[in-house]
Amino acid sequence: MDHYDSQQTNDYMQPEEDWDRDLLLDPAWEKQQRKTFTAWCNSHLRKAGTQIENIEEDFRDGLKLMLLLEVISGERLAKPERGKMRVHKISNVNKALDFIASKGVKLVSIGAEEIVDGNVKMTLGMIWTIILRFAIQDISVEETSAKEGLLLWCQRKTAPYKNVNIQNFHISWKDGLGFCALIHRHRPELIDYGKLRKDDPLTNLNTAFDVAEKYLDIPKMLDAEDIVGTARPDEKAIMTYVSSFYHAFSGAQKAETAANRICKVLAVNQENERLMEDYEKLASDLLEWIRRTIPWLENRVPENTMHAMQQKLEDFRDYRRLHKPPKVQEKCQLEINFNTLQTKLRLSNRPAFMPSEGRMVSDINNAWGCLEQAEKGYEEWLLNEIRRLERLDHLAEKFRQKASIHEAWTDGKEAMLRQKDYETATLSEIKALLKKHEAFESDLAAHQDRVEQIAAIAQELNELDYYDSPSVNARCQRICDQWDNLGALTQKRREALERTEKLLETIDQLYLEYAKRAAPFNNWMEGAMEDLQDTFIVHTIEEIQGLTTAHEQFKATLPDADKERLAILGIHNEVSKIVQTYHVNMAGTNPYTTITPQEINGKWDHVRQLVPRRDQALMEEHARQQHNERLRKQFAAQANVIGPWIQTKMEEIGRISIEMHGTLEDQLSHLRQYEKSIVNYKPKIDQLEGDHQLIQEALIFDNKHTNYTMEHIRVGWEQLLTTIARTINEVENQILTRDAKGISQEQMNEFRASFNHFDRDHSGTLGPEEFKACLISLGYDIGNDPQGEAEFARIMSIVDPNRLGVVTFQAFIDFMSRETADTDTADQVMASFKILAGDKNYITVDELRRELPPDQAEYCIARMAPYTGPDAVPGALDYMSFSTALYGESDL
Repeated sequence: MDHYDSQQTNDYMQPEEDWDRDLLLDPAWEKQQRKTFTAWCNSHLRKAGTQIENIEEDFRDGLKLMLLLEVISGERLAKPERGKMRVHKISNVNKALDFIASKGVKLVSIGAEEIVDGNVKMTLGMIWTIILRFAIQDISVEETSAKEGLLLWCQRKTAPYKNVNIQNFHISWKDGLGFCALIHRHRPELIDYGKLRKDDPLTNLNTAFDVAEKYLDIPKMLDAEDIVGTARPDEKAIMTYVSSFYHAFSGAQKAETAANRICKVLAVNQENERLMEDYEKLASDLLEWIRRTIPWLENRVPENTMHAMQQKLEDFRDYRRLHKPPKVQEKCQLEINFNTLQTKLRLSNRPAFMPSEGRMVSDINNAWGCLEQAEKGYEEWLLNEIRRLERLDHLAEKFRQKASIHEAWTDGKEAMLRQKDYETATLSEIKALLKKHEAFESDLAAHQDRVEQIAAIAQELNELDYYDSPSVNARCQRICDQWDNLGALTQKRREALERTEKLLETIDQLYLEYAKRAAPFNNWMEGAMEDLQDTFIVHTIEEIQGLTTAHEQFKATLPDADKERLAILGIHNEVSKIVQTYHVNMAGTNPYTTITPQEINGKWDHVRQLVPRRDQALMEEHARQQHNERLRKQFAAQANVIGPWIQTKMEEIGRISIEMHGTLEDQLSHLRQYEKSIVNYKPKIDQLEGDHQLIQEALIFDNKHTNYTMEHIRVGWEQLLTTIARTINEVENQILTRDAKGISQEQMNEFRASFNHFDRDHSGTLGPEEFKACLISLGYDIGNDPQGEAEFARIMSIVDPNRLGVVTFQAFIDFMSRETADTDTADQVMASFKILAGDKNYITVDELRRELPPDQAEYCIARMAPYTGPDAVPGALDYMSFSTALYGESDL
C-alpha cells in the first residue's frame, strides 16, 4: 500500500506499514477495499444522479472522478474533455489529480496513465487518498484529528458499553458490537443492545449494517462474512465506514443544538407576541369604548323639560367622575406597554412592533382627541340647552299670563257688540251708546299692543322649538281670530250708531269724560299689575340692580297715578252729585264704560299690595346673586393657584428629563418623589371639583374673576399625570437598556449631553437634521453624498421605525448602545462554569441547582451526561457535557 499512499497517509499509518506490506497480494484486502470504496463513492455520486459499478473501469475516462470531487468538495472543477481518445481521458484524470494536489495532498507514484489503464491498486490508493482528505482529515476531537480523532470519538461513544473495547480500526470491530454500540448510543430505539451476544459476530454485523442502511442513510460498504473470515479486517475499509457514522451523528447533534437555539429565540418571540396581543386587546377595548362613548356625547336630541336636561347633566358628571378616569389610566398604561415592547424588540434586534391598522398609539391619541372634542361640545350643548329651556319656561309662563288677561278682557265683548239696544233707545241713550262705543274702541286700541305681544311671544316659542308649541299656536290663533272678529263687530256697530246719531244729540259729557279717563287709567293699572307679577331671570348683580332701579322709578310715579285716580273718581262723584241735584232718572251705570269706581279702587289696592311683594322678590334675588358672586370668587381663588401650579410642575418634569444630575436611578427616584407630590395634590383638585359642582348647581355660566375653567384644570391635571408616568417609563427603559448593554454612567452622561446640546427647543426629541449633527459630533462619518444619505436613512429606520420625523432620547441610547455594547460569548459562559467547578473537572447536580434558577438547572441536567473521569463521584456532571448541553459539539 505504501507505493501509492500520500505523505499524509504515511504519517497516519506509519505504525502499521509492515502489516500493510504483507497484505499487498492478499485478495481479501483487495475485495474489502473495492466493495467499501465503491459504496462510499456511490453514496456521494447518487447526489448527482449517477453511480459506478466497477471502480477501476468507471473512473478511467476521468468524468465520474471529476464529478465525485465536485460533489464532495462543493467546488467546480475545470471543464472536462468529452472525447473518447486516450489523451482526453488522461487530461480529465490529470485535472482531478491537480485538484486533489491543490487541497494540500501530495500524491506519490499515482499518475493519470495508471488510472486510465485501470490499475486496481493505483485506483484504490487514489480513492483512499480522497477519503482521507475529505472524510477523515477534518475530524477533530479534543485537539486530535484525522485517524486519532476518529478513534477517540469512537472510544468516547462506546465507553459505557460492555464487551466493547475500541483500540484500532481492524480487529476491534470484528465482533460487530462496536458498530451496534455507536448506533445505540445515538439512536437507542433502533437496536436492542441487551439482546446482542459477543459470540455471534455475523448477527451483530448484519444488524448494524442493515439498520445503518435503512434508518441512517449509510450505505452497506462491508460484508459481515468478509470481516469475520479475515484474521485482520482491512483498516482503510473500516475507517471509511466508521467515518460515515461520525458524519451522520455529528450532523444530528448540530441539528439538536440548532433546535435548542431556535427554541430559545422562539420563547423570546412568544413573549413578545404575548405583549403584542395584550397591546392589541387593550387598544381594541379602549377604541371600542371610545367608539361607543362618542355617539352618546354627540347625541344632541334635546329633552322637553328642565328636569330631564338636568338629569342629562348629572349623567355627564358621572361620566366625568366615574367612567372616564379609569380609561385615562388605561390609555397611559397602553403607551407605557407599547414603549416597553419596542425597547424589548430593539434589545432583541427584532423589527419594531407595528400594531394592526387603526390601533397605532397615534390612532388612539386621535380617537381620544375626538372623544374630548365631543365631550367639550356636549357640555356646551347641555348648558346652552338648559338656558334655552329656562327661557322657554319663562316665555311660556308670560304667554299664559298675557293670554289669560286678554281672554278675561274679551270675555263677553262679542255679545255686547251684537246687541240691538240702540233700536229702542232714547236720544240720550243713543248718544250714550255712541260715546260708550267710542270708549270701547279706545279700549280696543289700547289692547292691540297686548295682542301683538301675545303673537310675538308665540312666534319666539316656535323659533325656540318649544315642545308644547301646538297648544300655544292654537290658543294664539283663537285670540287672533277673536281679535279680528271684535274689530269687525266694532266697525259694524259704529256704522249703526252713526246712522242714528242724527236722531240722538244729547250726550252726558261727564260720563264720557269719565269713560275716556278711566279706560287708560285702567289699562295702566292692568299693565302695572302685569309688570309687578312678571317673573324675571338675571345672572349678575348688575342685572338685578337694573331691575331694582326700574322698580324704584315705577314707585316714584305712584303719587301722580293716585292723583289721576282721585280725578277720575271726582268725575264720577260729580255725576252722582248732578243726579242727586237734578233728580236725573239714570239706568244705574255709566252708559259709556263698564269700568266702575269700585273696580278702579280694587285694582288700585291690588297694585299697592303687589309693590311690597315685588320689593321682597327683588331683595331675595339680590341676595342670591351675592351668593353666586361669592361662589365665583371662591372657585377663582383656587383655580388661579392650581392652574399655575400644574404648569410649573410640567416645566419641572421637563427639566428633570433632560438634565444630567446624578445617575439614572437618582433621576428615577427624583421623578417618583415628584409623582408622589403630584398624587398628594389630588385632594385640592377634588375640592375644586366640588366648588365647580356648586357653581353648576347654581346655574352660574361665567366667571370674570379667573381665566381658568374646570375643563382647563382637568385637561392640565390629566396631562400632568400622563407626563410624569411617561417620563418615569422612559427613565426605566434607559436603565433597562443600560443594564442589558453594559453602558457606563459616564457613557449615559455623554449621550445625554450630546442629545441636549442639539435639542435646541428643549422638546425632548431631535429632528432628522439635529440627529444627524449629533451623530457627526460623536464621530460618525455621515457625508452629504449618496452613500452618506443612504447610511443616515438606514439609521433613521432603526431609531424612528414609525416614521414620526423625530428621535426620542430612548431610541437614541438604544442605537448607541447597540453600536457599542458587547454580548456574552460562549467562552465567557464556559469560564463561568469553571468558576463554579473550582479546581475540579466537574460540578455536582446539587451545586448546579443551587446556583441556577430551577427551570434552567433542570434543563441542563436533563441534557448532561455524568462525569466519568478518574475522580468521578455520584451525581457529578462534567465540563464537556455542560458545554454540549448549552452549545452543541460543533461549537466547541
